[in-house]
Amino acid sequence: MSDMSYNPLTLLDCRFLRSAGGPVVSANERQVLRALWADPGLSRSELTSRLDLTQQSLHRIVDQLVLRGMIRLGPPHPAAGRGQPSPTLTLLPCFAHSWGVSLNTDDLGIALMDFSGKPLVQEQHRLQGVPRKVVLDRLTSRIGELTAEHDIDPEACLGIGFGIAGYWVGGTRFNSPLPLKDWALIELGPLLSQHFNRPVWVENGANTSAVGEAMLGAGKIHPTFAYMSFNYGLGGGLIQNGELWRGGNNNAGELSGIFGPEELDNRPILQSLVALLRKNGVGPSHVGDLARDFDPDWPGVDQWVDQVMPAFNRLVAVLWSVFDPQAIVLGGQIPPALASRLIKRATIHHGSRYGVPRPAPRLLVSELGVNASALGAAALPLRVCAL
Repeated sequence: MSDMSYNPLTLLDCRFLRSAGGPVVSANERQVLRALWADPGLSRSELTSRLDLTQQSLHRIVDQLVLRGMIRLGPPHPAAGRGQPSPTLTLLPCFAHSWGVSLNTDDLGIALMDFSGKPLVQEQHRLQGVPRKVVLDRLTSRIGELTAEHDIDPEACLGIGFGIAGYWVGGTRFNSPLPLKDWALIELGPLLSQHFNRPVWVENGANTSAVGEAMLGAGKIHPTFAYMSFNYGLGGGLIQNGELWRGGNNNAGELSGIFGPEELDNRPILQSLVALLRKNGVGPSHVGDLARDFDPDWPGVDQWVDQVMPAFNRLVAVLWSVFDPQAIVLGGQIPPALASRLIKRATIHHGSRYGVPRPAPRLLVSELGVNASALGAAALPLRVCAL
């Protein structure tokens, strides 16, 4: 299958489409659904005041979305004045669900999200040196088990989001690091869609983390932020006004590209921390175990922080100067205590002119931890199709 022929939207089950061959929702319907996702329980009258829609149009849209089983009517707020009070509106969770998968160099994340955007499942599994076919078979088996455990209608699956470490090279092909060579430079979209018999959206794992943070974490307060993903390597995702910004060649956020060949050993990557800890006879053997087992007093931690601080400060300066985010979020597989240490040691040169400094981004630790990539991957089908 060629680069241009794969489009997961063409694989959606007809039960989700508003008309044969059409989209899941119209632009105006998306406005309504997104407003209710962000603020459940709004009344029709409140929606009218928030959206650029006439009252007549909004009533028609709401009635259609109720008929399709996408939203439900609830009891009105206590009457604040004369007239018939408006019912409250919420997204109907059972209309659809989506699965999210994140593939790092040594672990596999799985998430399940319902139509309201609520995470129902978050899991991490050790995975290293396992052939691609075995990974897919295990994943299929686990999704089947979780579907039964949570009494999920398998036919209500909108699709699957798949986040993978590596940069985009074309179509649904990503150039993944050596531990994921079995997944690199192949058309993952068609392969995964055929395997799962579902539409699959494939994205860089740092980007899916950023999407997860936008929907469920720091993005609720800071609609424009940069996400630093500390993993085996170093990646990032950029969210502008709540939307993922991929750049002109779909690789915005490839933070390692900032450093020259002679600087690569001093990047803040967790692979180098694990190697340093092992030299000191402590710590886990795998990056995926760091967040669970991390001890800030391990010998080698301070040495690693000292070693990577110049590179970290440069990353912050570049993101601040080029992207101008409201916040920079530290996430991926980094232990929160270690991320906090980097933030505490960070040196931001504010500078000023006429005594007025340039506004600087806040440095934050991800609220979602190691589950961000899988959660964001699960959000992708919902985001693309309806929210």
